[in-house]
Amino acid sequence: MQEDEPTGGTVNAVAQLAEERKKQVRDEWSARLTSLAETRDKAVFSQLFVYFAPRVKAYIVRLGMPLATAEEVTQEAMLSVWRKAHMFNSTKASASTWIFTLARNLCIDRLRREKAVEYELPEEEPDPDQRDMAEHSVIEERMNLAIAQLPENQAQVLHLSYYEGKSHSEIAEQLGIPLGSVKSRLRLAFSKLKAHWGEDA
Repeated sequence: MQEDEPTGGTVNAVAQLAEERKKQVRDEWSARLTSLAETRDKAVFSQLFVYFAPRVKAYIVRLGMPLATAEEVTQEAMLSVWRKAHMFNSTKASASTWIFTLARNLCIDRLRREKAVEYELPEEEPDPDQRDMAEHSVIEERMNLAIAQLPENQAQVLHLSYYEGKSHSEIAEQLGIPLGSVKSRLRLAFSKLKAHWGEDA
């Protein structure tokens, strides 16, 4: 009986460390979102975009949206993050909870517009702010243009990270390059995206 106790204690300690790490990550992203609201720093937005966009897309697909629609709603959701960051309150929700709520509300709006009654999402009030679809189109076009102007190796890792939702380690394995090279290429891509988005700032 006593022999089992150290093992159980180790498992509990590992679980506690994992939970603490999760909380640390949540707090870090909440701090970034708060920073975005205060500074409107496009580099911070790029970090949020690359991290959350593939997760939001996967979440929307799990809600039953077709892939093409999920990609459109993901773009809308991330645009809403940029436009509504000032509404985020870290004392009420984490960044991930707030962003996924934005995405779910957009899904509900989309389904109501399309009258797709076969989907049964939780009934909630639609996002009250008017979404400027023309602005969304311009933002998406600029993002695509910025990515197209990146060197091929940087655009490749950005595509795998965002559009395919792969982790850094998965990208490294797929491309046969060191993990550090993946992170370096993403950092360089962020820098160029920041410069591109800052043209009109």
